[in-house]
Amino acid sequence: SPGALIFNQTRVGRGGREFRIKKFRSMYADADRRTDLAAEIAAADAEGAAVVDIETAVAQLKQEDDPRITRVGRFIRRTSIDELPQLWNVLRGDMSIVGPRPLRPFEAQSLNDWQRHRHDVRPGITGSWQVLGRSDVTWDERMQMDYAYARNHSLRQDLRILARTAN
Repeated sequence: SPGALIFNQTRVGRGGREFRIKKFRSMYADADRRTDLAAEIAAADAEGAAVVDIETAVAQLKQEDDPRITRVGRFIRRTSIDELPQLWNVLRGDMSIVGPRPLRPFEAQSLNDWQRHRHDVRPGITGSWQVLGRSDVTWDERMQMDYAYARNHSLRQDLRILARTAN
């Protein structure tokens, strides 16, 4: 679809600091207007507010037949090619190769005290929940995995996650 090849989106990283993540665009340029939920989330992101039902919001954003995603976008997401521009974020120091995925501001606003520990480490391009279930993982399971990673990360664990990512 017409529009920029790479897009930037605000995410929350280490220490709760916001940064601009880079991704290959997989959605239509007007994606935020294609569903009511997408419009609500875009508004929440702009205001730095939390979405009331985070579990439902995240699940709907991960739906298989998302009308916001282009045909080519489905392919680049399935193969994770859309994540390649994030190597720039790694070089800048905003991200690491392995770590919890950086959250959008509306997601970060919904975190409770123990879940905020995920921001003790740099976010990563790949991480525990991507290799242990990806879209099948609930919000709470994802937060538990991110917390465990932030508390116990090591070179050995990172190498294990990288090996599983490559498979």
